[in-house]
Amino acid sequence: MACEEAANPAAINPREMALQQLAESAERIGLEEAIHKKLAQPKRIVVVSIPTQMDDGRVEVFTGYRVQHSMERGPCKGGIRYHPDVTLDEVIALAMWMTWKTAVVNIPYGGAKGGVVCDPKSMSEGELERMTRRYTSELVEVIGPEKDIPAPDVYTNEKVMAWIMDTYSMNKGYVVPAVVTGKPLALGGSRGRSEATGRGCVFVIEEALRVKGMSPQGATMAVQGFGNAGTVTARLAEEIGFKVIAVSDSRGAVYNPDGLDVAALIEHKQQTGYVTGFAEAEEIPRDDVLTVECDVLVPAALGGVITKENAAQIRAKIIAEAANGPTTPDAQKILDENGIFVLPDILANAGGVTVSYFEWVQSLQSYFWSEEDVNRSLRNVMVQAFHDVYQRAEAAGLNMRDAALDVGVSRVAQAQRLRGIYP
Repeated sequence: MACEEAANPAAINPREMALQQLAESAERIGLEEAIHKKLAQPKRIVVVSIPTQMDDGRVEVFTGYRVQHSMERGPCKGGIRYHPDVTLDEVIALAMWMTWKTAVVNIPYGGAKGGVVCDPKSMSEGELERMTRRYTSELVEVIGPEKDIPAPDVYTNEKVMAWIMDTYSMNKGYVVPAVVTGKPLALGGSRGRSEATGRGCVFVIEEALRVKGMSPQGATMAVQGFGNAGTVTARLAEEIGFKVIAVSDSRGAVYNPDGLDVAALIEHKQQTGYVTGFAEAEEIPRDDVLTVECDVLVPAALGGVITKENAAQIRAKIIAEAANGPTTPDAQKILDENGIFVLPDILANAGGVTVSYFEWVQSLQSYFWSEEDVNRSLRNVMVQAFHDVYQRAEAAGLNMRDAALDVGVSRVAQAQRLRGIYP
C-alpha cells in the first residue's frame, strides 16, 4: 500500500495546530472576521459506520470519515487514509491544509480528507475491498467529479481507488473515471501520478538550493519515511547529484556517510519489507535520521515528528516536508532561530495534488497526456508556487511556512469575497 508512515508522536492536536496557523495568518493578512470564522469550520463532516464481513465470517464495524473543508475555489480534493490512529480531528486538519495547499499551487480545488479507522496491515485484500466498497457506498451522495474527488493517502493505493471508482460507477449506472485520482492507467489514471509527490518535492528543493546559492552536486540528504514519497524523493534527488546518506522507515534506519545506493535500498525494502538489514549501511536508531548532519532533511512519514524536544538537535540546512504536518508550531520557532530553511508541506508535497488535478482534467476530457507533458507541467506549477511563496516571505520578512499559509489563505479568502455568502 502507499504508505511511508511511522507512528505519530505529536502531543499537539492536529486540528488545534491547523486553527492556530489559520489564526496567525488571519492576523498577518488582516483577514475579515466573518471569513476567518467561515474558514475555521469545515463545510461538511461525514461520519459513517462500515460493517464489513471478515474472512472468518464475523462482521467488523469500522468507522469512516470524510471531511470537506472548502468549496470556495472548486470541488473538494483530498486523500483517503487507512490507519488505526485516524481521528476526526486529524482528518479535519488535513482537509484544511489541503485547502491551503491547492490554493498555494493555484489549482481550482478546495480541501477534503477521508479516513477509516482500521489496521490494513492485518487485513486481507478481500477484507480491504469489502470495507472500501461499503465506505464508498456510504459516501456516494457527497463525492463525485463536481463535488469531491478522493485520492490515495496512507495505506491506500491505485487498487483502492479502482474499487472506489467501480463502486461509485455501479451506484450511478455509468462509468465515472473522474470520481477519483491516483487510479490505474488502464482506468484513466495519469502517467506520472505515482511519482508526483516526490518529484514535486525535488523540484521545490532545486529552487531552494538556487536561492540559497547551493548545488545538488554532492549535497547530502536524509529521508525519514521510505514509502512512496520518500523513495521517489530519494531516487530523483540521487539522479540530480545528491548523496542520500540516511533513510528510515517504521522499523529502523540505515546510514552511510558516503551515500546509500538508493536503487539497491529500494530493492532491499521490496524484498524484506524494511530498510534495516541493508548490507551497505550501518543501522542507527529510527529517530536519529532526523538529527543526522545533512544539507536537506526530508520528513516523509506521518505528522508531528519534529517537535520542541528534538528540533534543536536537527542539523540540516533545509527541511523539505514531503509529509503532512511533520513540524509542530513550537518546533518551527526553534528551527527559525537556528536558521533552518523549511519548505512547508503545503508547498513541498503539493506535487501529488497537482498531478491529481491533471488526472482529473484528463478523465473529464478522455484525452490523455504523455509523461513528459505531465512532468513538464508539474515543474512549471511547482516552480511558480515556490517563487510566489518565496517572494511573499522575502517581502514580509516571514519564514516559508507563514508565507505559504498567507498565500493560500489570501487566495481562498479572495474567492469568498467575490462569491459572497449565500443566501
